[in-house]
Amino acid sequence: MTGLDRRLCVAPMLDWTDRHCRFFHRLITPRAVLYTEMVTTGALLHGDRQRFLGHDTAEHPLALQLGGSEPGELAACAALAEEAGFAEVNLNCGCPSERVQRGSFGACLMREPALVARCVAAMIRATSLPVTVKCRIGVDDVEDMPFLLAFVDEVAAAGCSTFIVHARKAWLKGLSPKENRDLPPLRYELVHALKERAPELEIILNGGLRQVAAACAHLPLLDGVMIGREAYENPIALRAFDAAIFGPLPPLGRIEIVEAMRAYIDREAEAGVPVKSITRHMLGLFNGLPGARAWRRHLSTHAISSKATSAVLLEAATHVDPALELAA
Repeated sequence: MTGLDRRLCVAPMLDWTDRHCRFFHRLITPRAVLYTEMVTTGALLHGDRQRFLGHDTAEHPLALQLGGSEPGELAACAALAEEAGFAEVNLNCGCPSERVQRGSFGACLMREPALVARCVAAMIRATSLPVTVKCRIGVDDVEDMPFLLAFVDEVAAAGCSTFIVHARKAWLKGLSPKENRDLPPLRYELVHALKERAPELEIILNGGLRQVAAACAHLPLLDGVMIGREAYENPIALRAFDAAIFGPLPPLGRIEIVEAMRAYIDREAEAGVPVKSITRHMLGLFNGLPGARAWRRHLSTHAISSKATSAVLLEAATHVDPALELAA
């Protein structure tokens, strides 16, 4: 196992967990490990590296998730991750999208554990960072312990000691990535059984974890939990997850978060970043409170203007009762 404390992680979510989202999440959860959205090796090696590797130091501890299946390319990207200051490199073996399948990576790699092992070994040789794997419990018609254990055993033999397991198999044909987030059913018991069979490995559970108590109930049996959609749709919940897992946190009001994000928006605006690129991640901040819908509507309507400034956050916040804004 590595030195990172992964008891609480925020999932890599394509098109969602960009650097602006991660800065926002870090204001709420000081101790969770954050993950980038998946970056393909081709994009990183041949595209705008600053776009994919750039981040604020406040985001740490931060992991880079890679998508690829060519060992040499993954090794080169792992080295770039270390140079850029990331704390971990994660290989995506769980994304079910057809676009990812055409690139021969993502969940389809679970059918090729020997290839994944070669990829992991190459990455480990190229960096001193921990190399981890995010996978599913199965693919298409296969979701049993022999299949999962065979994959994990071969990849672990190559040097990977941390597996983040989405407790739902991936349907590679016939279901969209969105449908793959809800179907087929979650099977937490397979992830628990994996930990029992391989207690020396660090096993992090992902998939359907929305309630703090329910997520924490897995921790006596596993090494950590990874929160996905709940973190994005109801970001303030991350504060409760953090406090429940690591210990009490000082009170933090949502308006305090708004003020911190105003300063961030002002800074980013100087570099030409549109306000909407940042505020789109904040729509769920007041989720569950009176005025939350008006907050979302105001941001969705006014932050898209090229003339928008950080003041749009304060304008949107006037729709929410300040007496109810205390987060934790």
